[in-house]
Amino acid sequence: MSDTVASRSPAGHAAVLPRLLPLVAIVFLGFSAIGLPLAVLPLHVHGTLGWGAAMVGAVVGLQSLATVLTRRHAGVLCDTRGPKRAVLGGLAASALAGVCYALSLAITDPALGLAAILLGRLVLGFGESLFLTGALSWAITVVGPHNAGKVMAWNGIAMYGAMAAGAPVGLALLQAGGFGAVAVAATLAPLAGLLVAALVPAVPVPGGVRMPFTAVIGRVMRPGFGLALGSVGFAVLASFAPLLFAARGWPGAWAALTAFGGAYILARLVAGGLPDRLGGRRVAVLSLTVEAAGQLLIWSASSPALAVAGAAVTGLGFSLVFPALGVEAVKRVPPQSRGAALGAYVAFFDLSLALSAPAAGLLVAEGSYAPVFLAGAVAAGLSLLLTATGRDAPAPQA
Repeated sequence: MSDTVASRSPAGHAAVLPRLLPLVAIVFLGFSAIGLPLAVLPLHVHGTLGWGAAMVGAVVGLQSLATVLTRRHAGVLCDTRGPKRAVLGGLAASALAGVCYALSLAITDPALGLAAILLGRLVLGFGESLFLTGALSWAITVVGPHNAGKVMAWNGIAMYGAMAAGAPVGLALLQAGGFGAVAVAATLAPLAGLLVAALVPAVPVPGGVRMPFTAVIGRVMRPGFGLALGSVGFAVLASFAPLLFAARGWPGAWAALTAFGGAYILARLVAGGLPDRLGGRRVAVLSLTVEAAGQLLIWSASSPALAVAGAAVTGLGFSLVFPALGVEAVKRVPPQSRGAALGAYVAFFDLSLALSAPAAGLLVAEGSYAPVFLAGAVAAGLSLLLTATGRDAPAPQA
């Protein structure tokens, strides 16, 4: 299907969401393989296998490292073999990760059991890189690059929805059937996504000369750095909001994270199409301003209610940063290099999440967690400055 087919006409525009839904479902099922075991893995590694906190951290972080290192391969595969091939391979790898988790139960040696878990995390990171980059590229080709903001908004809802639902479901499965039940669910979810992907028609691979990956990075570097800085607020909120509440003796730390997630999803549902209509740079400037205000509200909060309100405002602002700057990134490359551009762009987000929390942790002194939220506001301000002083990207390329 050509990029010019969908949504050039009013009828095509109205049909954008129904055409996106199968691909959004694929992302939800793929990310369920990440969300289901996320809260359970630390318990298994520490409680069952007997490893310490440092190894628990390594197990959790290894997936992100593998994802970052394979984004380039995922993008090139989308551009050369088609996004469907990348999605199918990524979902298969994600299912294999669940098999590795199950193997850790069948091995009596704790070291070998840990090795099976680590292998699963590596495979899952590779799988996520493939299926997410492929799903984004596939969807943008189906509905047209001028609907890239909607694509990223709805895929973000699928990602965070799977993560939010996966944690409690994973814990419930652990109580009902042990870690083996979690491993089975983490295997079946991406296999279900694989079935959905197999039924969705493939799109042709664009012809023409593809840009070198280094040149692609140069094209998307400005929106990529903007995304990295704009994601710091999310990283510090997820990592330090519960600690802030605990240090101050405030109840209801869960409310801050729930408020963030609810506002995040609401903004995408209500305003997810704004980057396509108003331009990514304009929406990003507004979103980063709101995010910075939310971080400042948490930093200065004198009560849990104010901190929860700051988390909600942060969620409203951060929600559209990824799709807004993503629209700018996609516009900067020809269609035959779109997969590489998406892979490079998302890698900035991966790196931000991997580095922000450890770096912000250096600002914590004697149980005072407020400075990390000031750092989040400063990072959003720097992203705002970088974005506002840039130029609008050219019109979407078909």
